[in-house]
Amino acid sequence: MAEPVLPRSARVIEDDTKQLHSLGYAQELFRSMGGFQNFAISFTIISILAGCLTSYTIAYNQGGPVAITWGWLIVGLFCTLVALAMGEIASKYPTAGGLYFWASKLGSPAWGWFTGWFNLVGQIAVTAAIAYGCSIFMTALLNLLWNYPTSDGWLYFTYGMILLGAGLINMFKVQITAALNTFSAWWHMVGVLLIVGILIAVPDHHRSVGYVFGQTINNSGFGGQSWTHGIFIYVFLTGLLMAQYTITGYDASAHMSEETRQASIGAAWGIVMSVVVSVIFGFLLLVAVTFAIPSAKGPADAGVFIVRSIWEGAMGRRWAEFLLFIAVVAQCFCTIASVTSASRMMFAFSRDRAVPGHQIWRRVSKADRVPIFTVWGICCLSFLLVVPSLWFGYTGYVVATSIAVIGLYIAFVLPIILRLRAGESFERGAWHLGRHYKWIDWLAILWIGFI
Repeated sequence: MAEPVLPRSARVIEDDTKQLHSLGYAQELFRSMGGFQNFAISFTIISILAGCLTSYTIAYNQGGPVAITWGWLIVGLFCTLVALAMGEIASKYPTAGGLYFWASKLGSPAWGWFTGWFNLVGQIAVTAAIAYGCSIFMTALLNLLWNYPTSDGWLYFTYGMILLGAGLINMFKVQITAALNTFSAWWHMVGVLLIVGILIAVPDHHRSVGYVFGQTINNSGFGGQSWTHGIFIYVFLTGLLMAQYTITGYDASAHMSEETRQASIGAAWGIVMSVVVSVIFGFLLLVAVTFAIPSAKGPADAGVFIVRSIWEGAMGRRWAEFLLFIAVVAQCFCTIASVTSASRMMFAFSRDRAVPGHQIWRRVSKADRVPIFTVWGICCLSFLLVVPSLWFGYTGYVVATSIAVIGLYIAFVLPIILRLRAGESFERGAWHLGRHYKWIDWLAILWIGFI
């Protein structure tokens, strides 16, 4: 008797499940995400409406417009190469463990253990930084609307409420979070175009092209205001933190592999395209915001509320409120997506018994097959990481962004090094770089070593 012919979608899921079994894991999570939804979660976590805007003050004070515009393009180019290198490995090993599993397979369990811990710490830190940045923008909006307090204590309280909301939403089945990420991707793209259009049309005056692409500013505390001073090169490089922090978290597409159909292709494209699209839209956003700066001296004294100051000074209160609303909604989506990704990574790492208390962290809910214990673990650890902001304010946020960049990019580079070492013995997946892997991997490794 002939075997029944399965519908195409069922065959795809069956093939994905077989591939996962061949890697040593059972299908515990619910596989319902498509390729665009996989892209959407990484694009949402990169969130140009979060990272670019919440860390704008870093680049503005540590380099000025040249660090904002040219810095973004430089970092964007090299991050695209990193994404290409990661995408090739993700195609071969589409598991929720992502980076640490790649390192284990290409190197040894010890390589995987170190990679996993750098990844987990980076995931916690980037979730904390995203949520705290969201609290800054939400506080700015609420202050304009209803005179909401802006003290460090109230910022931290708002931060806690944002994490609480993200945790509650992530308790629902993955179809809901996937739908939110799809909506979020469109919100980001349309939102950026809307903000850019408003910043072009509404302000009475704009900065010159020479200012946007050539002005240097140094409010770092170090001497030297231009390229003629050697120390300014160092200041400019520290200003790259804005772009480097923003373009992180795209390993989320790998961590969602076990919930993605045709993961060997979808996860790879999700990693690469999330970076490429973010670089394009992020550049448009940053250029528009910088053109709108109302004073040549700039809003350096605005502190964490620098973008609010630019928008309010250029267009007035009502327009600033509208643009802040667009950004805050995007940043809330970004926080939710970051908790989703980080919880899957922690779940997979616990499944391999690498996290203390792994018996608890590896559990999934019976009804929706969601790792709810790691969802709340990530939220709680992220909440605790930014406690220093109660005493040191924005410095606590900068520390979180720095930890995120260091942790995540070390975790990114280790599997790339191992793949390069494997050479032609590496068995390619459905999506690969062909003979171009050598120069792409080398440039990715050199860039991460540089930063």
